[in-house]
Amino acid sequence: MRDIPVGNGSLLVTFDDKYQIRDVYFPHVGQENHTEGFPFRFGVWADGEFSWIFEDEWTRELRYLRETLVTDVRLTNHDLGLEIVSNDTVASHENIFLRRVRVANLLDREREIRVFLHHDFRLYENKVGDTAFYDPEAMALIHYKKHRYFLINSEPHFDNFSTGRKAFRDQEGTWRDAEDGVLSGGAKTEGSVDSTVQLSFRLGGQATYEFFYWITAGTSHTEVMRLNNHVLLERPQNFLDYTDNYWRVWVNKNETDFADLAPEIVELYKRSLLVVHTQIDHAGAILAANDSDVALRATDHYSYLWTRDGAFVANALDLAGYRHLPRKFYQFCSGIVHEKGYFLQKYNADGTVASGWHTAWDKHARSAQIPIQEDETALVLWALWQHYDKYRDIEFAHLLYRRLVRRCADFMVIFRHHETRLPAPSWNLWEDRRGIHTFTCAAVVAGLRAAANFARLFAERRRAAIYEETADEIADAMRTHLYSAEKGRFLRALHFHNDDYYEADATIDASLFGTFYLGAFPADDPMVAKTMRAVEEHLWIDTEIGGVARFTDDGYMRVSDQTTGNPWFICTLWLADYRIAIAKDKAHLKGALEILEWTTKRALPSGVLAEQVNPVTGEHASVSPLTWSHSTFVATVVNYLQKLKELGG
Repeated sequence: MRDIPVGNGSLLVTFDDKYQIRDVYFPHVGQENHTEGFPFRFGVWADGEFSWIFEDEWTRELRYLRETLVTDVRLTNHDLGLEIVSNDTVASHENIFLRRVRVANLLDREREIRVFLHHDFRLYENKVGDTAFYDPEAMALIHYKKHRYFLINSEPHFDNFSTGRKAFRDQEGTWRDAEDGVLSGGAKTEGSVDSTVQLSFRLGGQATYEFFYWITAGTSHTEVMRLNNHVLLERPQNFLDYTDNYWRVWVNKNETDFADLAPEIVELYKRSLLVVHTQIDHAGAILAANDSDVALRATDHYSYLWTRDGAFVANALDLAGYRHLPRKFYQFCSGIVHEKGYFLQKYNADGTVASGWHTAWDKHARSAQIPIQEDETALVLWALWQHYDKYRDIEFAHLLYRRLVRRCADFMVIFRHHETRLPAPSWNLWEDRRGIHTFTCAAVVAGLRAAANFARLFAERRRAAIYEETADEIADAMRTHLYSAEKGRFLRALHFHNDDYYEADATIDASLFGTFYLGAFPADDPMVAKTMRAVEEHLWIDTEIGGVARFTDDGYMRVSDQTTGNPWFICTLWLADYRIAIAKDKAHLKGALEILEWTTKRALPSGVLAEQVNPVTGEHASVSPLTWSHSTFVATVVNYLQKLKELGG
């Protein structure tokens, strides 16, 4: 779990709940984690006693300064008689991680204090062949391998340092060297290396000492030297102040009228926008989550672009009035779309195809199949039309129309099941089963209608008619094949044993919200109303924690057999979106407001939202932050405010 990420689109630094740096991504968000999740340790020596801040005798408060991407961390150790306040950030437009540290003496007598800051770089995501050395020209430590350089410095300048071997035979690293209060390592080490710097100072009774510490990231020695000199010339405090001010201005640029929303909801809305920004690469990829801990249980991570998540995140940013980031995402999509008109499961931040489990070969039927979840293709077109409809940038639409819109829409027209005329079988949005899924069908209807709008925009009336007719035909087929009169609600899917034999899957699934949210059917359609009533009745978690599970008997990271699954933030907020959509007066919005309050209550103190919540303890589960969780909160708040305005509230 990651409690406080800071980043600028090229350099992302994340912290765990013990205030240890755990991930350092560069030069892309989510790509090349130069720590592999191993911690950078922070230790203090005082009066002959040593302690790492991850140890139990420390209390930790991990927050952000309000409306910024600058952390506000308070560390207290009454046994040592010390309190430390740290502010961390990544410069908004330079690849510089910067930390201000204020150490307060809680005792009445003067003392000698030593602070140790440790670095466990594993450049290019492996520990082989790294070098750490003290550069006398820069008066700084540098870690490098090939085209990756990290320079470490402080002001006042650190008075001692150590480089050494780590994770090799019986050598644990220079952090062990620090524990006697004196560093004795070498000036240069190669192989599997780490480093530690030491700052020593005397601290009077009840006095405070302040220092700055920074890491510059670059692709050459020259680049990290330039950035280091830039910090020294411009002064660390000025860098911190500039970045603080930049994010405060950015998150308030649209001067949103929050009407009757509580300050806590408004604060989480702004925090969510800022957290979402940290998870977006400068080239346009929107990463699902950058929390390397998940690799310990899954041998893979979430540091990928799923265009499903990306489309929802981009749409939320559009709803909130942030035009630039969605544009970069849509341009990125136009560069990665398959020549046949679809998106594969997921992508790396540089646009290369990522790992995946959607098979192209059916072993049982001994036949080829397209390895996709079609909602990922359809949702990009849906979100892109929402973007155009808001900003009306015809030049931008023209850039993407032929390569992206037409290519994807033409694919969706022909990718059909011959018997039902629904979209052909593909993987569902949860990626755990293959079939014809109600959510996928709703997404395809939305995507084709978006494509028809674009086709009309560019006077391609015949093409627009084909897209529109196909969308209508699929919506009609959903009524016939995916709505169960017996159950009185939509089915989750038609589950295929092969592409010819299928059976109804009547599982109640939160993703059925797509029937109204994506515009396939009106929110007040009786079919939708009965379906959403079933979602609320069967998927709301009946514990003190509450929230909505993904679907009945969801086993993914399930922690209790007493509940049908773990509540997910996105699923719970989808229920709020339904309550907003059907509201006829302000009083009807109360249920949606309760879910916004529930989400605010379940966030970490820093404002970070995970993927799931433990239904018994309320603790976060799976990865955090999950970009989709934050973007859904943003979208739901905007939807609430828009509906409130429509109702004259």
